Amino acid sequence: MTVKALEDLDLKGKKVLVRVDYNTPIKDGEVADDSRIVASLPTLNMLLENDCTITLMSHLGRPKGEAKPEFSMAPVARRLQALTGQEVEFKTDLEPSEPKGKIRLLENLRFHAGETKNDPDLANKLAQFGDIYINDAFGTAHRAHCSTHAIAKLFTEKAAGRLLMKEIHYLRDALKNPARPFMAILGGSKVSDKIKLIVNLLDKVNQIAIGGAMSYTFLKAKGFDVGKSRIEDDFIEEAVKLMEQCKAKGVELMLPLDHVVAKEFDQDAEARITLDQNMTNEEMGLDIGPETINSYVKAVREAGTVVWNGPMGVFEWATFSTGTVSVAEALAESSCQSLVGGGDSVAAINMAGVADQITHISTGGGASLELLSGFELPGIAALEE
Repeated sequence: MTVKALEDLDLKGKKVLVRVDYNTPIKDGEVADDSRIVASLPTLNMLLENDCTITLMSHLGRPKGEAKPEFSMAPVARRLQALTGQEVEFKTDLEPSEPKGKIRLLENLRFHAGETKNDPDLANKLAQFGDIYINDAFGTAHRAHCSTHAIAKLFTEKAAGRLLMKEIHYLRDALKNPARPFMAILGGSKVSDKIKLIVNLLDKVNQIAIGGAMSYTFLKAKGFDVGKSRIEDDFIEEAVKLMEQCKAKGVELMLPLDHVVAKEFDQDAEARITLDQNMTNEEMGLDIGPETINSYVKAVREAGTVVWNGPMGVFEWATFSTGTVSVAEALAESSCQSLVGGGDSVAAINMAGVADQITHISTGGGASLELLSGFELPGIAALEE
């Protein structure tokens, strides 16, 4: 099963319908962060070079099937016009009409209840805007929505845009034969969120390093004192099972050797570094400690491929950011193929100022996690031939 790229299609002078991810923050009626719009430009530029007439569609926020002014795509149309230097027609209805220029943007797809219901009638209305369908919205590829799934079935000429193709290459295809050692660094708050990812990676990786609150569930399962740290009691048995599976498959499971702890969940709380994996009853773990950092950084330096999903601690607070920032900097300095997914990890990479030194930073949080977990994503499956 393959997904066609833009280069595989005859685009010359065609009408092209493109699903983009322009779900951007709006503040005071203007786009507050245009990175998602900028990310779509390689695809748009190629279509413009081929003299295509482009109709773009996206959702913004969660208006739940109602036309709410605060979720209008109008500010996005203005920003897109500034970025492309092209007139961008903003179309608020789905009535057939000749475009006024080379680019038009449809109003928020989620103003239609049928978008999230994968409604075939809405798909038919949207399909009239193109001879060719392109999906370039990786951030929504894990949802079977009308603009990513039902609509793709109506086109014989369809492909992935530049952005989506890059995600498929790095997060799926490149990991079929990774440079070794292959290391996964997993953090965040819940083991339950990452179980399927860990299970999928067991047959692929050489090492898994765990940080963040999810590490305390593993440590408790091993009998260590984790004080008031956030743990998932329901997943202690699951953690034991995962550790046994790692051992059986020869995967090195790295857990924190020390912690940065505090008695309160507060950015100004007095922090202490533990001497080992234990903490007192009134303390909670909020970051990995220096010995753990050294151990994880050494492994990153020796790795051929590293996938990172989830922070090592409460990195938004300076006192508890050292672990996460250290991992980000180690990835940047390493010669490994580095793949980063998940909103918090991406935020940490940007905070550390090393984004340009990472091989691939995924644009989709939930989608990247599901693709790495081995799931078939509806938005990609609908493009496959």
